[in-house]
Amino acid sequence: MSNNFSFFDSVNVYFDRAAEHTGLPEGLLQQIKVCNAVFQINFPVKIKDEVKVIEAYRVQHSHHRTPTKGGIRYSNHVSQDEVMALAALMTYKCAIVDVPYGGAKGGVKISPWDYSEEELEKITRRYTTELIKRNLIGPAIDVPAPDYGTGPREMAWIYDTYRTFKGDELDAAGCVTGKPVNQQGIRGRTEATGRGVFYGIREACSFEEDMSKIGLTPGAAGKTMIIQGMGNVGSFTGMISQDEGNIKIIGVGEAEGAIYHPDGIDIHALLAFRKNNGTIIGFPAQKTFEKKDRELILEQPCDILVPAALESVITIDNVDRIQAKIIAEAANGPITAPAQEKLLAKGIIIIPDVYLNAGGVTVSYFEWLKNLSHMRFGRMEKRFNQNQLTQVIHLVEELTGRNVNEREFALIARGADEIDLVRSGLEETMINAYREIREVMVNNPAIPDLRTAAFVNAINKISSDYNSLGIFP
Repeated sequence: MSNNFSFFDSVNVYFDRAAEHTGLPEGLLQQIKVCNAVFQINFPVKIKDEVKVIEAYRVQHSHHRTPTKGGIRYSNHVSQDEVMALAALMTYKCAIVDVPYGGAKGGVKISPWDYSEEELEKITRRYTTELIKRNLIGPAIDVPAPDYGTGPREMAWIYDTYRTFKGDELDAAGCVTGKPVNQQGIRGRTEATGRGVFYGIREACSFEEDMSKIGLTPGAAGKTMIIQGMGNVGSFTGMISQDEGNIKIIGVGEAEGAIYHPDGIDIHALLAFRKNNGTIIGFPAQKTFEKKDRELILEQPCDILVPAALESVITIDNVDRIQAKIIAEAANGPITAPAQEKLLAKGIIIIPDVYLNAGGVTVSYFEWLKNLSHMRFGRMEKRFNQNQLTQVIHLVEELTGRNVNEREFALIARGADEIDLVRSGLEETMINAYREIREVMVNNPAIPDLRTAAFVNAINKISSDYNSLGIFP
C-alpha cells in the first residue's frame, strides 16, 4: 500500500473495507461512495490596493437526504481532495448519529490570520454570494457551519448575506448553523464538538471487557490524556475531560510547540497562560518541545491520545513510536490508512473521527430545528417542569417531616434551560451511536475495529434511504 495516500484515498479505503461486510450491490455502494457534486469557485476580492482571486470549494457528497450539511474551513491547505474527503466523512457521520442530512463541505483557500476582520468579512460575504448564485446554500438545500479557521462571526456574516438576497424567506435563519446565540444561534454549539469527544471517550472507557484488553480499568476517571491542537475542539475536550471526567491532562501540543508533564497540566491555567503570552511555551512542564519538534508530543506515553488539529498527523513514519492505548480522533482524518493497520496490530483502540467528532453536526442539527420551529428549546416546558418538581418536593416534605434546604431545593426543582437540553440531547446521541457501532463490531467477528464498524453502520443506514427511494430495488 502506498505511503502517499491522499486524505480522500484514506476515506475511500475505509469505505471499501467496510463495504465488504455489508453484502450490498456494487452499484449501490458506488453511489454511496462517490461525490455527487464538486464545485470549484474563483472570485475576486479587493484587498487593500490590489484585487486578489480567491480559490474556494463546495462539495455535496450525497443527496440521499436533504439538505446537505457541512462546515466551511479557511486554510492555505484547502484543496479539492481535502474538501471531498471531508464531505464524504460528513455523510457517514450524519448517518452514524442519526442526523437527517447528506454530507457536504466547503473550503476557502486562505490563511485567516493573514487578513484583517474587514477583509475576512469581504471574502466571506463574496463566497456566500457565489454560493447563493449557484443555489448551493439554503435551509432546504445546503446548510454550512463553522470548521477550521471559521466561527460564529463568519456564520453571522453568511446569515446576513443570505438574508440580503432572501429577505422574504421565513426560514432564512436555517441557512447556516453555528451562528452567535443573539443571531438565531443555539446555546452549547461552540463547545459541542469537544463535549461530544468527551462523551464518546467516556462511553468507550465504560466497557470493562474492552478496557481489560489494553490493561486499563473501566471508567474515564484517572486516565491520562495528551491533546494535540488547542483550538476550539481541543480546548473544550480538555476542559470538559478535566472538569467533568476527572481525566488528567499530561501533554498539550500547539502550532508553536508542545509541553508534557506526567503530574498533570491544569488546562484552564494553560489556556489563560497562552492567552496572556501568545504561546504555551514557558508554561511549567517536565518536557518542552520547540516548534520544529512539536509533533513529538504524539509519541509520549499516555492512556488517551487526542489528535485535535489537522489530518494525517499519525503516519507510517511515526506510527511505531505511538505509546497511547486509546487514540480518540477529535480531528478529521488524523491517522492515515497505512498507519492504522500498525496501530490496530499493537492492540490500540481507535475511536474514529467519523463518530467521535460528530458532536458539532449534532448540535448544528438542534440549531437548525430551532430555526425552523422559530422557538427556543425549553420555552414551553421549563416552568411547567419546575412547578411540578416543586409540588413533589412539598409532598415529600409533608410525608417525611424533613424540610429541603434552599440549596437542595434549587438543585432539584430546576426546569431545563436550552443549554441543559442541548447537552442532554448530545449525550444521548453520542452514547447511543457508540453502542450501535460497538454492537456491529461485537456481533460480527470479521469486523476488526470500530472504524470499520462505524462505516458498516453508516453504509447500511444510507442504503436503506436509497432503497426507500426505489432507486436500488
